Amino acid sequence: MINYIIQVVLFQVLFVAVYDFFLSKETFFNKNRWYLLSTALLSFVLPLFKISTVQKAVPQEYYTLLPEVVLSPQKVIEAAVWYQSINYLDVLFWSGCILFLIVFSVKLERIIRLVLRYGTTRKDNYKLILLPKETKAFSFFNYIFLGNDIPSQKREKIIQHELVHSEEKHTIDLLFFEFLKIVMWFNPMVYVYQNRISLVHEYISDAVASKSDKKENYINHLLADIFQVEHISFINQFYKHSLIKKRIIMMTKTQSKKVRQLKYLLLIPLLGSMILYTACSSEEVKMNKVEKQPVTVYKSEDGKIVKKPSTGYQSKYLDLFLGKELPNTKEYSIDELTEEEKGEYLALLNGFNKEGMPQLNIRVFEAENGRKMVAFDFMGKNENQEKTNYQDSEEVPFSMMDKVPTFPGCVEGDKTCFNRSLQEFVQENFDTSIANGLGLDSGKKRLYVRFKIDKKGNVTDIKVRAPHPTLKLHVEELAQKLPQMQPGEKDGKIVATGFVLPITFNVE
Repeated sequence: MINYIIQVVLFQVLFVAVYDFFLSKETFFNKNRWYLLSTALLSFVLPLFKISTVQKAVPQEYYTLLPEVVLSPQKVIEAAVWYQSINYLDVLFWSGCILFLIVFSVKLERIIRLVLRYGTTRKDNYKLILLPKETKAFSFFNYIFLGNDIPSQKREKIIQHELVHSEEKHTIDLLFFEFLKIVMWFNPMVYVYQNRISLVHEYISDAVASKSDKKENYINHLLADIFQVEHISFINQFYKHSLIKKRIIMMTKTQSKKVRQLKYLLLIPLLGSMILYTACSSEEVKMNKVEKQPVTVYKSEDGKIVKKPSTGYQSKYLDLFLGKELPNTKEYSIDELTEEEKGEYLALLNGFNKEGMPQLNIRVFEAENGRKMVAFDFMGKNENQEKTNYQDSEEVPFSMMDKVPTFPGCVEGDKTCFNRSLQEFVQENFDTSIANGLGLDSGKKRLYVRFKIDKKGNVTDIKVRAPHPTLKLHVEELAQKLPQMQPGEKDGKIVATGFVLPITFNVE
Protein backbone atom coordinates (compact mmCIF):
# COMPACT_ATOMS: atom_id res chain seq x y z
CA MET A 1 0.00 0.00 0.00
CA ILE A 2 2.84 2.38 0.86
CA ASN A 3 4.46 1.69 -2.52
CA TYR A 4 1.14 2.43 -4.23
CA ILE A 5 0.76 5.78 -2.43
CA ILE A 6 4.34 6.77 -3.27
CA GLN A 7 3.72 6.02 -6.94
CA VAL A 8 0.48 8.03 -6.94
CA VAL A 9 2.25 11.07 -5.46
CA LEU A 10 5.20 10.69 -7.84
CA PHE A 11 2.95 10.53 -10.91
CA GLN A 12 0.97 13.58 -9.75
CA VAL A 13 4.20 15.53 -9.31
CA LEU A 14 5.22 14.67 -12.88
CA PHE A 15 1.80 15.56 -14.31
CA VAL A 16 1.71 18.92 -12.52
CA ALA A 17 5.29 19.67 -13.57
CA VAL A 18 4.33 19.15 -17.23
CA TYR A 19 1.31 21.42 -16.72
CA ASP A 20 3.27 24.21 -15.03
CA PHE A 21 6.16 24.23 -17.50
CA PHE A 22 4.34 23.64 -20.79
CA LEU A 23 0.57 24.18 -20.54
CA SER A 24 -0.33 26.71 -17.82
CA LYS A 25 0.64 29.76 -19.94
CA GLU A 26 -1.54 28.73 -22.88
CA THR A 27 -5.11 29.94 -23.42
CA PHE A 28 -6.56 26.46 -23.99
CA PHE A 29 -8.46 26.72 -20.73
CA ASN A 30 -10.98 23.91 -21.21
CA LYS A 31 -8.29 21.51 -22.36
CA ASN A 32 -6.20 22.42 -19.32
CA ARG A 33 -9.20 21.76 -17.11
CA TRP A 34 -9.63 18.26 -18.49
CA TYR A 35 -5.88 17.68 -18.35
CA LEU A 36 -5.87 18.36 -14.61
CA LEU A 37 -8.94 16.22 -13.94
CA SER A 38 -7.82 13.27 -16.08
CA THR A 39 -4.24 13.17 -14.81
CA ALA A 40 -5.42 13.33 -11.20
CA LEU A 41 -7.48 10.19 -11.90
CA LEU A 42 -4.76 8.52 -13.98
CA SER A 43 -2.29 8.84 -11.13
CA PHE A 44 -4.48 6.46 -9.12
CA VAL A 45 -5.01 4.01 -11.98
CA LEU A 46 -1.50 3.76 -13.46
CA PRO A 47 0.14 2.05 -10.44
CA LEU A 48 -2.40 -0.78 -10.88
CA PHE A 49 -1.61 -1.14 -14.59
CA LYS A 50 0.50 -4.17 -15.45
CA ILE A 51 1.57 -5.41 -18.89
CA SER A 52 2.31 -9.10 -18.92
CA THR A 53 4.31 -8.90 -22.19
CA VAL A 54 6.64 -6.32 -20.65
CA GLN A 55 7.08 -8.44 -17.55
CA LYS A 56 7.85 -11.51 -19.65
CA ALA A 57 10.54 -9.53 -21.55
CA VAL A 58 12.56 -9.21 -18.35
CA PRO A 59 15.32 -11.86 -18.32
CA GLN A 60 14.54 -14.88 -16.16
CA GLU A 61 16.27 -14.96 -12.80
CA TYR A 62 16.96 -18.18 -10.93
CA TYR A 63 16.41 -18.39 -7.18
CA THR A 64 16.87 -21.36 -4.87
CA LEU A 65 14.60 -21.76 -1.86
CA LEU A 66 16.81 -22.30 1.18
CA PRO A 67 15.82 -24.30 4.28
CA GLU A 68 13.45 -22.35 6.52
CA VAL A 69 14.87 -20.51 9.54
CA VAL A 70 12.58 -21.08 12.54
CA LEU A 71 13.29 -18.77 15.45
CA SER A 72 12.82 -20.39 18.84
CA PRO A 73 9.81 -19.24 20.88
CA GLN A 74 12.14 -18.18 23.70
CA LYS A 75 13.61 -15.51 21.47
CA VAL A 76 10.27 -14.34 20.18
CA ILE A 77 8.09 -11.50 21.33
CA GLU A 78 6.68 -11.41 24.80
CA ALA A 79 3.03 -10.54 25.23
CA ALA A 80 2.56 -6.89 24.46
CA VAL A 81 0.55 -4.57 26.61
CA TRP A 82 -2.49 -2.95 25.03
CA TYR A 83 -0.73 0.23 23.89
CA GLN A 84 2.01 -1.79 22.15
CA SER A 85 -0.48 -3.65 20.00
CA ILE A 86 -1.88 -0.49 18.41
CA ASN A 87 -0.95 0.25 14.82
CA TYR A 88 -0.25 3.96 15.17
CA LEU A 89 0.05 4.53 11.43
CA ASP A 90 -3.51 3.31 10.95
CA VAL A 91 -4.68 5.48 13.84
CA LEU A 92 -2.96 8.53 12.33
CA PHE A 93 -4.42 7.87 8.87
CA TRP A 94 -8.01 7.41 10.04
CA SER A 95 -7.75 10.33 12.45
CA GLY A 96 -6.72 12.57 9.55
CA CYS A 97 -9.59 11.27 7.39
CA ILE A 98 -12.12 11.93 10.15
CA LEU A 99 -10.71 15.41 10.82
CA PHE A 100 -10.86 16.45 7.17
CA LEU A 101 -14.34 14.97 6.82
CA ILE A 102 -15.43 17.13 9.76
CA VAL A 103 -13.83 20.23 8.19
CA PHE A 104 -15.61 19.51 4.90
CA SER A 105 -18.92 18.99 6.69
CA VAL A 106 -18.54 22.30 8.54
CA LYS A 107 -17.89 24.19 5.29
CA LEU A 108 -20.86 22.53 3.61
CA GLU A 109 -23.04 23.36 6.62
CA ARG A 110 -22.07 27.04 6.31
CA ILE A 111 -23.35 27.15 2.74
CA ILE A 112 -26.59 25.34 3.62
CA ARG A 113 -27.11 27.70 6.55
CA LEU A 114 -26.74 30.72 4.26
CA VAL A 115 -29.39 29.33 1.90
CA LEU A 116 -31.84 28.55 4.70
CA ARG A 117 -31.21 31.80 6.53
CA TYR A 118 -31.53 34.30 3.69
CA GLY A 119 -33.70 32.38 1.23
CA THR A 120 -33.38 32.21 -2.54
CA THR A 121 -34.73 34.23 -5.43
CA ARG A 122 -35.41 31.87 -8.31
CA LYS A 123 -34.19 33.10 -11.72
CA ASP A 124 -34.33 31.43 -15.14
CA ASN A 125 -31.31 29.16 -14.73
CA TYR A 126 -29.93 29.95 -11.29
CA LYS A 127 -30.92 30.79 -7.74
CA LEU A 128 -29.79 34.07 -6.20
CA ILE A 129 -29.03 34.48 -2.50
CA LEU A 130 -28.45 38.06 -1.29
CA LEU A 131 -26.22 38.38 1.77
CA PRO A 132 -27.01 41.49 3.86
CA LYS A 133 -24.16 43.79 4.86
CA GLU A 134 -21.67 41.73 2.82
CA THR A 135 -19.52 42.31 -0.27
CA LYS A 136 -18.84 38.62 -0.97
CA ALA A 137 -19.54 37.04 -4.33
CA PHE A 138 -19.32 33.31 -5.01
CA SER A 139 -21.24 30.38 -6.46
CA PHE A 140 -21.98 26.77 -5.52
CA PHE A 141 -23.58 24.68 -8.28
CA ASN A 142 -26.47 26.89 -9.54
CA TYR A 143 -26.63 28.97 -6.35
CA ILE A 144 -25.08 32.43 -6.74
CA PHE A 145 -24.33 34.31 -3.53
CA LEU A 146 -24.03 38.11 -3.74
CA GLY A 147 -23.30 40.58 -0.99
CA ASN A 148 -26.07 43.17 -0.72
CA ASP A 149 -23.46 45.95 -0.43
CA ILE A 150 -22.06 45.24 -3.91
CA PRO A 151 -23.10 48.14 -6.19
CA SER A 152 -25.96 47.24 -8.51
CA GLN A 153 -23.98 48.21 -11.61
CA LYS A 154 -21.37 45.53 -10.79
CA ARG A 155 -23.81 42.74 -10.02
CA GLU A 156 -24.67 41.94 -13.64
CA LYS A 157 -21.03 41.25 -14.56
CA ILE A 158 -20.51 39.13 -11.46
CA ILE A 159 -23.64 37.08 -12.20
CA GLN A 160 -22.49 36.53 -15.80
CA HIS A 161 -19.16 35.33 -14.50
CA GLU A 162 -20.66 33.01 -11.89
CA LEU A 163 -23.20 31.61 -14.36
CA VAL A 164 -20.31 30.22 -16.39
CA HIS A 165 -19.13 28.33 -13.29
CA SER A 166 -22.65 27.00 -12.84
CA GLU A 167 -23.17 25.94 -16.45
CA GLU A 168 -19.73 24.33 -16.73
CA LYS A 169 -20.28 22.37 -13.47
CA HIS A 170 -17.03 23.68 -11.97
CA THR A 171 -18.26 22.89 -8.46
CA ILE A 172 -18.07 19.16 -9.26
CA ASP A 173 -14.35 19.55 -10.04
CA LEU A 174 -13.68 21.24 -6.71
CA LEU A 175 -15.73 18.69 -4.77
CA PHE A 176 -13.76 15.89 -6.44
CA PHE A 177 -10.52 17.28 -5.06
CA GLU A 178 -12.22 17.96 -1.74
CA PHE A 179 -13.05 14.26 -1.42
CA LEU A 180 -9.46 13.40 -2.38
CA LYS A 181 -8.30 15.64 0.47
CA ILE A 182 -10.36 13.55 2.87
CA VAL A 183 -8.84 10.20 1.88
CA MET A 184 -5.36 11.53 1.00
CA TRP A 185 -5.07 14.46 3.40
CA PHE A 186 -1.34 13.83 3.72
CA ASN A 187 -0.73 14.24 -0.04
CA PRO A 188 0.34 17.84 -0.83
CA MET A 189 -0.30 17.33 -4.54
CA VAL A 190 -4.08 17.20 -4.00
CA TYR A 191 -3.93 20.78 -2.69
CA VAL A 192 -1.74 21.81 -5.63
CA TYR A 193 -4.20 20.29 -8.08
CA GLN A 194 -7.15 22.08 -6.45
CA ASN A 195 -5.31 25.40 -6.60
CA ARG A 196 -4.47 24.93 -10.29
CA ILE A 197 -7.99 23.98 -11.34
CA SER A 198 -9.55 26.86 -9.35
CA LEU A 199 -7.44 29.27 -11.38
CA VAL A 200 -8.40 27.54 -14.65
CA HIS A 201 -12.08 27.90 -13.67
CA GLU A 202 -11.60 31.66 -13.32
CA TYR A 203 -9.84 31.83 -16.70
CA ILE A 204 -12.77 30.03 -18.34
CA SER A 205 -15.39 32.29 -16.75
CA ASP A 206 -13.42 35.47 -17.48
CA ALA A 207 -13.01 34.46 -21.13
CA VAL A 208 -16.78 34.01 -21.54
CA ALA A 209 -17.98 36.94 -19.40
CA SER A 210 -15.57 39.48 -20.92
CA LYS A 211 -16.88 38.86 -24.46
CA SER A 212 -20.01 40.93 -23.79
CA ASP A 213 -17.99 44.05 -22.97
CA LYS A 214 -14.57 45.54 -23.55
CA LYS A 215 -11.87 43.71 -21.65
CA GLU A 216 -10.66 47.03 -20.24
CA ASN A 217 -14.05 47.64 -18.61
CA TYR A 218 -14.19 44.10 -17.25
CA ILE A 219 -10.69 44.47 -15.77
CA ASN A 220 -11.68 47.77 -14.19
CA HIS A 221 -14.55 46.00 -12.43
CA LEU A 222 -12.01 43.59 -10.94
CA LEU A 223 -9.76 46.39 -9.71
CA ALA A 224 -12.38 48.90 -8.61
CA ASP A 225 -12.88 47.70 -5.02
CA ILE A 226 -11.55 45.34 -2.42
CA PHE A 227 -14.20 42.79 -1.63
CA GLN A 228 -14.52 40.21 1.13
CA VAL A 229 -13.60 36.59 0.47
CA GLU A 230 -15.37 33.48 1.77
CA HIS A 231 -12.72 30.94 2.90
CA ILE A 232 -14.33 27.81 1.48
CA SER A 233 -12.15 25.81 -0.88
CA PHE A 234 -14.92 24.24 -2.98
CA ILE A 235 -16.82 27.39 -4.03
CA ASN A 236 -16.05 29.59 -7.04
CA GLN A 237 -15.28 33.11 -5.83
CA PHE A 238 -15.44 36.18 -8.05
CA TYR A 239 -13.05 38.21 -5.92
CA LYS A 240 -10.01 36.35 -4.68
CA HIS A 241 -7.11 38.74 -4.27
CA SER A 242 -4.39 36.14 -4.85
CA LEU A 243 -5.83 35.23 -8.27
CA ILE A 244 -6.85 38.63 -9.69
CA LYS A 245 -3.38 39.50 -11.01
CA LYS A 246 -3.07 36.15 -12.81
CA ARG A 247 -6.57 36.51 -14.24
CA ILE A 248 -5.79 39.97 -15.64
CA ILE A 249 -2.52 38.75 -17.17
CA MET A 250 -4.32 35.86 -18.87
CA MET A 251 -7.18 38.09 -20.18
CA THR A 252 -4.66 40.47 -21.80
CA LYS A 253 -2.63 37.59 -23.23
CA THR A 254 -2.72 36.94 -26.99
CA GLN A 255 -4.72 33.87 -27.95
CA SER A 256 -2.43 30.85 -28.20
CA LYS A 257 -1.88 29.45 -31.68
CA LYS A 258 -3.57 26.14 -32.40
CA VAL A 259 -0.25 24.50 -33.19
CA ARG A 260 0.65 24.87 -29.52
CA GLN A 261 -1.96 22.22 -28.77
CA LEU A 262 0.70 19.73 -29.83
CA LYS A 263 2.13 20.23 -26.36
CA TYR A 264 -0.55 17.87 -25.08
CA LEU A 265 1.24 15.11 -27.00
CA LEU A 266 3.83 15.24 -24.22
CA LEU A 267 1.37 13.03 -22.36
CA ILE A 268 2.17 10.11 -24.69
CA PRO A 269 5.85 9.56 -23.70
CA LEU A 270 5.03 10.49 -20.11
CA LEU A 271 2.26 7.89 -19.88
CA GLY A 272 4.43 5.34 -21.68
CA SER A 273 7.27 5.74 -19.20
CA MET A 274 4.84 5.51 -16.26
CA ILE A 275 3.24 2.33 -17.60
CA LEU A 276 6.67 0.80 -18.22
CA TYR A 277 7.71 1.71 -14.68
CA THR A 278 4.65 0.13 -13.07
CA ALA A 279 4.83 -2.93 -15.34
CA CYS A 280 8.42 -3.61 -14.30
CA SER A 281 8.09 -2.60 -10.67
CA SER A 282 8.82 -5.19 -8.02
CA GLU A 283 5.69 -4.55 -5.97
CA GLU A 284 4.35 -7.87 -4.84
CA VAL A 285 1.41 -9.41 -6.64
CA LYS A 286 -1.89 -9.37 -4.86
CA MET A 287 -2.98 -12.97 -4.28
CA ASN A 288 -6.34 -14.49 -3.67
CA LYS A 289 -6.90 -16.57 -0.57
CA VAL A 290 -6.76 -20.31 -1.26
CA GLU A 291 -8.34 -23.17 0.60
CA LYS A 292 -7.37 -26.78 1.06
CA GLN A 293 -9.02 -29.16 -1.38
CA PRO A 294 -8.64 -32.86 -2.24
CA VAL A 295 -5.51 -33.22 -4.35
CA THR A 296 -6.03 -33.54 -8.10
CA VAL A 297 -3.32 -35.52 -9.92
CA TYR A 298 -2.48 -34.40 -13.46
CA LYS A 299 -0.54 -36.40 -16.07
CA SER A 300 0.65 -35.75 -19.59
CA GLU A 301 -0.72 -38.07 -22.29
CA ASP A 302 -0.11 -37.47 -26.00
CA GLY A 303 0.97 -33.91 -25.29
CA LYS A 304 -2.20 -33.13 -23.35
CA ILE A 305 -2.69 -32.68 -19.61
CA VAL A 306 -5.33 -35.01 -18.21
CA LYS A 307 -6.76 -35.59 -14.74
CA LYS A 308 -6.37 -38.90 -12.99
CA PRO A 309 -8.40 -40.15 -10.03
CA SER A 310 -6.41 -39.63 -6.82
CA THR A 311 -6.62 -41.71 -3.67
CA GLY A 312 -4.68 -41.61 -0.44
CA TYR A 313 -3.89 -37.87 -0.57
CA GLN A 314 -4.95 -35.49 2.16
CA SER A 315 -6.47 -32.15 1.25
CA LYS A 316 -3.74 -29.72 0.16
CA TYR A 317 -3.29 -26.21 -1.16
CA LEU A 318 -1.36 -27.50 -4.18
CA ASP A 319 -2.26 -30.19 -6.71
CA LEU A 320 0.24 -32.66 -8.21
CA PHE A 321 1.61 -33.16 -11.73
CA LEU A 322 3.27 -36.47 -12.62
CA GLY A 323 4.95 -36.92 -15.98
CA LYS A 324 8.23 -37.14 -17.83
CA GLU A 325 7.69 -33.75 -19.43
CA LEU A 326 6.86 -30.58 -17.57
CA PRO A 327 3.39 -29.05 -18.12
CA ASN A 328 3.03 -26.30 -20.73
CA THR A 329 0.85 -24.06 -18.55
CA LYS A 330 1.90 -20.84 -16.83
CA GLU A 331 4.76 -21.25 -14.35
CA TYR A 332 4.68 -19.35 -11.04
CA SER A 333 7.63 -17.87 -9.18
CA ILE A 334 7.96 -18.17 -5.41
CA ASP A 335 6.78 -14.59 -4.93
CA GLU A 336 3.50 -15.38 -6.72
CA LEU A 337 2.47 -18.06 -4.22
CA THR A 338 0.25 -17.34 -1.24
CA GLU A 339 1.61 -17.84 2.28
CA GLU A 340 -0.21 -21.18 2.56
CA GLU A 341 1.09 -22.40 -0.79
CA LYS A 342 4.63 -21.32 0.08
CA GLY A 343 4.52 -23.24 3.34
CA GLU A 344 3.39 -26.40 1.59
CA TYR A 345 5.95 -25.93 -1.18
CA LEU A 346 8.71 -25.37 1.37
CA ALA A 347 7.85 -28.52 3.33
CA LEU A 348 7.83 -30.54 0.10
CA LEU A 349 11.19 -29.15 -1.01
CA ASN A 350 12.88 -29.75 2.33
CA GLY A 351 11.41 -33.26 2.52
CA PHE A 352 12.97 -34.32 -0.78
CA ASN A 353 16.25 -32.41 -0.94
CA LYS A 354 18.13 -34.10 1.88
CA GLU A 355 21.68 -35.35 2.06
CA GLY A 356 22.20 -38.49 0.00
CA MET A 357 19.04 -38.06 -2.07
CA PRO A 358 18.88 -37.04 -5.74
CA GLN A 359 18.49 -33.28 -6.04
CA LEU A 360 15.07 -32.20 -7.22
CA ASN A 361 13.90 -28.89 -8.56
CA ILE A 362 10.23 -28.60 -7.60
CA ARG A 363 8.38 -26.14 -9.83
CA VAL A 364 4.86 -24.73 -9.66
CA PHE A 365 2.50 -24.46 -12.62
CA GLU A 366 -1.05 -23.34 -13.26
CA ALA A 367 -3.76 -25.98 -12.84
CA GLU A 368 -7.54 -25.60 -13.13
CA ASN A 369 -10.06 -23.49 -11.21
CA GLY A 370 -7.40 -21.06 -9.94
CA ARG A 371 -5.37 -23.87 -8.36
CA LYS A 372 -1.65 -24.52 -8.77
CA MET A 373 0.22 -27.83 -9.14
CA VAL A 374 3.75 -28.91 -8.29
CA ALA A 375 5.93 -30.75 -10.81
CA PHE A 376 9.26 -32.50 -10.17
CA ASP A 377 12.16 -31.55 -12.41
CA PHE A 378 15.13 -33.92 -11.91
CA MET A 379 18.25 -31.75 -12.09
CA GLY A 380 20.99 -32.75 -14.44
CA LYS A 381 18.92 -35.49 -16.07
CA ASN A 382 19.07 -33.82 -19.48
CA GLU A 383 22.61 -32.60 -20.08
CA ASN A 384 21.74 -31.00 -23.42
CA GLN A 385 18.95 -29.01 -21.80
CA GLU A 386 21.33 -27.93 -19.04
CA LYS A 387 23.83 -26.60 -21.53
CA THR A 388 21.13 -24.83 -23.49
CA ASN A 389 19.78 -23.08 -20.43
CA TYR A 390 22.88 -22.24 -18.42
CA GLN A 391 26.02 -22.53 -20.54
CA ASP A 392 26.17 -18.84 -21.45
CA SER A 393 24.42 -17.48 -18.37
CA GLU A 394 26.15 -15.40 -15.71
CA GLU A 395 23.57 -16.55 -13.18
CA VAL A 396 23.06 -20.23 -12.40
CA PRO A 397 20.71 -22.05 -10.00
CA PHE A 398 22.26 -23.29 -6.76
CA SER A 399 21.53 -26.95 -7.56
CA MET A 400 23.10 -26.70 -11.03
CA MET A 401 26.46 -25.44 -9.77
CA ASP A 402 29.62 -27.51 -9.81
CA LYS A 403 30.78 -25.61 -6.72
CA VAL A 404 28.29 -23.73 -4.53
CA PRO A 405 29.12 -20.44 -2.75
CA THR A 406 31.14 -20.85 0.43
CA PHE A 407 30.21 -19.17 3.70
CA PRO A 408 33.23 -17.83 5.67
CA GLY A 409 34.52 -20.57 7.99
CA CYS A 410 33.12 -23.43 5.89
CA VAL A 411 34.97 -25.92 3.74
CA GLU A 412 34.96 -24.79 0.12
CA GLY A 413 31.72 -25.78 -1.63
CA ASP A 414 30.13 -27.29 1.52
CA LYS A 415 26.38 -26.87 0.94
CA THR A 416 25.37 -28.19 4.37
CA CYS A 417 27.72 -25.79 6.15
CA PHE A 418 26.45 -22.93 3.96
CA ASN A 419 22.83 -23.56 4.99
CA ARG A 420 23.72 -24.05 8.67
CA SER A 421 25.89 -20.93 8.84
CA LEU A 422 23.20 -18.84 7.18
CA GLN A 423 20.59 -20.05 9.66
CA GLU A 424 22.89 -19.33 12.63
CA PHE A 425 23.59 -15.83 11.28
CA VAL A 426 19.87 -15.06 11.09
CA GLN A 427 19.16 -16.48 14.56
CA GLU A 428 21.92 -14.33 16.08
CA ASN A 429 21.05 -11.10 14.26
CA PHE A 430 17.26 -11.14 13.90
CA ASP A 431 15.84 -8.97 16.68
CA THR A 432 12.32 -10.32 17.23
CA SER A 433 11.61 -7.70 19.89
CA ILE A 434 11.08 -5.03 17.20
CA ALA A 435 7.71 -6.60 16.42
CA ASN A 436 6.39 -5.19 19.70
CA GLY A 437 3.83 -2.51 18.99
CA LEU A 438 3.42 -3.32 15.30
CA GLY A 439 -0.16 -4.47 15.75
CA LEU A 440 0.41 -7.92 14.22
CA ASP A 441 -2.07 -10.66 15.01
CA SER A 442 -0.79 -13.40 17.28
CA GLY A 443 0.41 -16.66 15.75
CA LYS A 444 3.04 -17.85 13.30
CA LYS A 445 4.42 -15.26 10.90
CA ARG A 446 6.65 -15.84 7.91
CA LEU A 447 8.75 -13.48 5.85
CA TYR A 448 10.95 -14.07 2.81
CA VAL A 449 14.36 -12.63 1.96
CA ARG A 450 15.45 -12.74 -1.66
CA PHE A 451 19.08 -11.97 -2.48
CA LYS A 452 21.92 -12.83 -4.82
CA ILE A 453 25.54 -13.73 -4.29
CA ASP A 454 27.30 -12.09 -7.23
CA LYS A 455 30.50 -13.11 -8.97
CA LYS A 456 32.55 -11.25 -6.36
CA GLY A 457 30.83 -13.00 -3.46
CA ASN A 458 28.90 -9.91 -2.36
CA VAL A 459 25.26 -10.08 -1.27
CA THR A 460 23.22 -7.90 -3.68
CA ASP A 461 19.67 -7.28 -4.95
CA ILE A 462 18.10 -7.72 -1.53
CA LYS A 463 14.29 -7.81 -1.54
CA VAL A 464 12.12 -8.64 1.44
CA ARG A 465 8.49 -9.62 1.75
CA ALA A 466 7.31 -9.13 5.33
CA PRO A 467 4.00 -8.65 7.20
CA HIS A 468 5.00 -5.12 8.29
CA PRO A 469 7.23 -2.34 6.82
CA THR A 470 9.27 -2.14 10.05
CA LEU A 471 10.12 -5.86 9.87
CA LYS A 472 10.92 -5.48 6.18
CA LEU A 473 13.42 -2.70 6.91
CA HIS A 474 15.01 -4.67 9.75
CA VAL A 475 15.52 -7.78 7.59
CA GLU A 476 16.94 -5.70 4.73
CA GLU A 477 19.51 -4.29 7.15
CA LEU A 478 20.21 -7.82 8.44
CA ALA A 479 20.83 -9.15 4.91
CA GLN A 480 23.17 -6.25 4.17
CA LYS A 481 25.33 -7.41 7.09
CA LEU A 482 25.92 -10.84 5.54
CA PRO A 483 29.66 -11.37 5.04
CA GLN A 484 31.38 -11.53 1.69
CA MET A 485 31.51 -15.13 0.49
CA GLN A 486 33.45 -17.15 -2.00
CA PRO A 487 31.29 -17.22 -5.16
CA GLY A 488 30.09 -20.39 -6.82
CA GLU A 489 31.36 -21.95 -10.03
CA LYS A 490 29.85 -23.61 -13.09
CA ASP A 491 31.94 -25.26 -15.81
CA GLY A 492 35.06 -23.63 -14.34
CA LYS A 493 33.55 -20.13 -14.48
CA ILE A 494 32.64 -17.94 -11.52
CA VAL A 495 28.89 -17.27 -11.61
CA ALA A 496 26.19 -15.53 -9.57
CA THR A 497 23.23 -17.27 -8.00
CA GLY A 498 20.02 -16.25 -6.26
CA PHE A 499 18.38 -17.43 -3.04
CA VAL A 500 15.07 -17.12 -1.22
CA LEU A 501 15.35 -17.55 2.56
CA PRO A 502 12.13 -18.08 4.55
CA ILE A 503 12.13 -16.94 8.21
CA THR A 504 9.37 -18.03 10.59
CA PHE A 505 8.63 -16.66 14.06
CA ASN A 506 5.70 -16.55 16.44
CA VAL A 507 3.85 -13.50 17.69
CA GLU A 508 2.14 -14.12 20.99
